[in-house]
Amino acid sequence: MKFSLEWLTYFLETDASVEEISAKLNAIGLEVEGIDDPAEKLEGFRVAHVLTARPHPDADKLQVLTVDTGEGDPLQVVCGAPNARAGMKGVLGQAGAIVPANGMKLRKSEIRGVESNGMMCSVRELELGDDHEGIIELPDDAPVGTDFATYHGASPVFDVAITPNRPDCMGVYGIARDLAAAGLGTLKPLREHAIATGFACPVEIRTDDPEGCPAFQGRVIRGVKNGAAPEWMQKRLISAGQRPISALVDITNYMMLAFGRPAHVYDLARLTGPVVARRAKDGEQVLALNEKTYTLDSSMTVIADDAGVHDIAGIMGGEHSSVQADTTDVLLEIAYFNPDSIGVTGRKLGLATDARTRFERGVDPAWLDGGLDALTDLILRFCGGEASEAVRAGKAPSEPKVVQYDPELTRKLGGVVVDEAEQRRILAALDFGVSQDWQVTVPLRRHDIEGAADIVEEVVRIHGLDHVESVALSGNVGVASPTATPEQVLERKLRRAAAGRGLNEAVTWSFLPVPEAEHFADGQPLWVLDNPISEDMKAMRPSLLPGLISAAKRNIDRGASGLRLFEIGRRYLRGPDGGSSEHPTLGVVLAGEKVERGWAFGKAVMFDAFDAKAEAMALLAEAGAPVDKLQVMGEAGQQFHPGQSATLRLGPKNVLARFGALHPATLEAFDVDGPVVAVEIFLDAIPGKKGKTAFARPHYAPPALQSVMRDFAFLVPQDVAAGDLLRAVRGADKNNIVDARIFDLFAGQGVPEGKKSIAIEVTLQPAEKTYKDEEIKAISDAIVAAAAKQGAELRG
Repeated sequence: MKFSLEWLTYFLETDASVEEISAKLNAIGLEVEGIDDPAEKLEGFRVAHVLTARPHPDADKLQVLTVDTGEGDPLQVVCGAPNARAGMKGVLGQAGAIVPANGMKLRKSEIRGVESNGMMCSVRELELGDDHEGIIELPDDAPVGTDFATYHGASPVFDVAITPNRPDCMGVYGIARDLAAAGLGTLKPLREHAIATGFACPVEIRTDDPEGCPAFQGRVIRGVKNGAAPEWMQKRLISAGQRPISALVDITNYMMLAFGRPAHVYDLARLTGPVVARRAKDGEQVLALNEKTYTLDSSMTVIADDAGVHDIAGIMGGEHSSVQADTTDVLLEIAYFNPDSIGVTGRKLGLATDARTRFERGVDPAWLDGGLDALTDLILRFCGGEASEAVRAGKAPSEPKVVQYDPELTRKLGGVVVDEAEQRRILAALDFGVSQDWQVTVPLRRHDIEGAADIVEEVVRIHGLDHVESVALSGNVGVASPTATPEQVLERKLRRAAAGRGLNEAVTWSFLPVPEAEHFADGQPLWVLDNPISEDMKAMRPSLLPGLISAAKRNIDRGASGLRLFEIGRRYLRGPDGGSSEHPTLGVVLAGEKVERGWAFGKAVMFDAFDAKAEAMALLAEAGAPVDKLQVMGEAGQQFHPGQSATLRLGPKNVLARFGALHPATLEAFDVDGPVVAVEIFLDAIPGKKGKTAFARPHYAPPALQSVMRDFAFLVPQDVAAGDLLRAVRGADKNNIVDARIFDLFAGQGVPEGKKSIAIEVTLQPAEKTYKDEEIKAISDAIVAAAAKQGAELRG
C-alpha cells in the first residue's frame, strides 16, 4: 500500500522525519518495502516566466519563447504547446534534467535550426496526471526561479506491505493510528459530519442475501456536478498509484485508501426500481468497469435492480450504471459483505481488485453510518447537490469479542516485560476496551484477534519488536540425537548415490497440465485443484516422470546432446474410495547420447533400456532392497515400450520399480525426440530392514583363500529370461557361490533355432581350505542341475 507523507500527517500530528517514520513502521510490524521521493524526479525543473513568444521561422506549429528562470539572462526555448504565450508562468526543464515520464535527459539542442535551452513541460511529462494538451500553467503569484518540487509540495511516498491479518491498516488512517499508539505522534480525530437532508430517499434499498450482505446502506444526492476532484485529493491518489478520473470516482477511491472503506456511487438515472443485494442467478451476466463480461452463479452476491445486475458485490461495479461527466443524481452505497463469500466469488471469476482485498480480509462493520456520512460530506463539498435521508437495510455484526487477558503473558509468550500501565495505554490507543480485571473488548474491525496470544502480539509490536532480546535455546549436554526420520535418511542416501552415478538432480512442479497427468494416470482418477496457480498446473502429479521428461525436452531444445536427470519427490494418487495418498518416489530420465561420438567409438552411443535397468538396480541396492531376489517381469505401463521395458518385483505383486524405453506415443505426447529411457522407483514399496540398524558398518576382513572362477555356457529357449537363469545359478549352492554374472549372450550360427546361448561366470569362495577336484565337480553339477530346471542344458 502506498501513501504520501503529506497524507499521513493529515491524520497524524508529528514532527518525525521520513527515516524515523520508516523505522517505527518496521518496528511495529508494518514492513516498509520502499520510499520514493518525487522531489528527486523533479530535480532540475523550475518555475519560469515566459517573457516573449514568437513564431518559429521554419515550423508552423512551433514557437520560440524567451523564458526568465529567476537567475542570469533569459533562456531561449522552442515549444510546440498551443497554450504557450507571453506572460504566462510554467515549468521549465533545464539542460541536464531527466523527464520523469520517459527518462529522456534534456540538453541544449537545435530544433529546426533554432537553439533551445530546455523544455516547457506538461502535466503528463512530469507524471502529475494525464493532461497532455498543453504545458503546465501556474498562477500569476508563482515565484519565478523556485524549484518546482518545492513549489508543488512534492511529498515522499511510503510503500508498506500490509499482511493479510491487518485489514485495519489498509487505510492511511489505520496506519496513523498504529504510529500514534507507538508514540510517534498524536492521532487527529475524524471530522464530525452533520448531514443536512432535504427529502426521503426515493429508492428502495434492501438486502435479500443476509448471509452474503448482512448490511446495506445508501442515500441519494440530487444535483451533483461531476467535475475534477480537488488538487489535494488528486495528489494523494497519485501518491497511492491511482489515476484521477472524476470527482465522484476519486472520492470513492479516496474513501477506500484513506479509511479502508470501499464505497460505490451509481448514476441514479441508469437504475430501475429497488436496488437489492441478492444472490445472482446461474448464467446471469454483468459488464464490469474493466469492460469484461462475467458470467455469474448462484453462490455470488450481487447488487441489482429490476433491469439486472449492476455490481459484483464488494469486488467491482458495473459499466451500465457507472457515473459519467453528465451525471446529476447519484445513489451512494456503503455495505458490509461476508469476507468468505467475497473470496469465493473473486477466485471463481479470477477478479482481483482493491475493494475485494479489503472486503475479503474484513472491513470495519462499526463504521457503516460514519462511512456513509463521510462519503456524503465529500460529495456535497466538492460536487454540490442535496442529500436524502439515509436508508439502512440489514444489520452488520455488532457484538464485540471479549478476551480474558493476563498482562504477565507478555513476558511468558512475548519474551519482554511491559509495565501494566503501559499495556493499558497501548490497548486503549488501539481502541481496545480494558476493564479492571483485564477483560479486553476487541474492536469490531480487528478480525484477526482470536485470543490472549493475539493481544500479546499487539502489545509487544507497539512496545517495539526490537525490545525483544535474543535468547539462546536451551539444549541437552552432549551429542545431539539424530532428528531425521528413516524416510529422510533414505532419501538423503539416494540423493548422494544418484549424484555419485553422474545423475543431475531436478526439482519439478508437483502440478501438471491435465493431459500430461492423464497420460501417466493409468486410468485412475486425478486430483485436480479448484484454485490452481495456472490452468497448466491443475492436476497433482501421479508420476514424477512427466516433469522430468518436460525438463529433458527443454534442455534438448536448447542444444543438450545427453541428459541424466533424477528427482526424489511425491506422487499423488486417488483411491477408489476418493481418499488421497502421497507416495515417495525416485524418478530417473536418461535422454539422448550416453557417449558422444569420438575417435574411440565412432558414432555416438545412445541410452537404452539396459542403462535404465542398471540405474534401477544400483539405486535399489543403495536403498537396501534385496536385489538378488528381485524378479524381472513385464507390465511396466502403457507409457513404456512393451518390448523394451519391465518391472522389478519382490514377489508377483510387490512392484519396487519400473524401467525401460518410453513408448513412441509418450514421446509424441511430450514432443520429445528419442530415445528416452526412464526409471521410477517406489520407495514406499521397499521392505524395511528387520531389527535395529547398526550405526557403523561391520568390520571387513578379506577372505584368507583365493576365490575360484568357473565359466558355464548354457543353451536355453529364447523365451527364458536371462535373469531367471542367473538367479537359479546363484541359488544352486549358497555356501560356496558368492557371485555370478552373465558375460556373453549369443544366438545364430552354431546355436539351434529357437535357442540362445548364455555364458555365466561363477565365483566360488572356499572358507577354511582349498577346493578339491571332486568338490568343484559337485558344485558344478549342482549349478547344471539348477539351470536345467529353467530349461537350460550345458553347451557341449
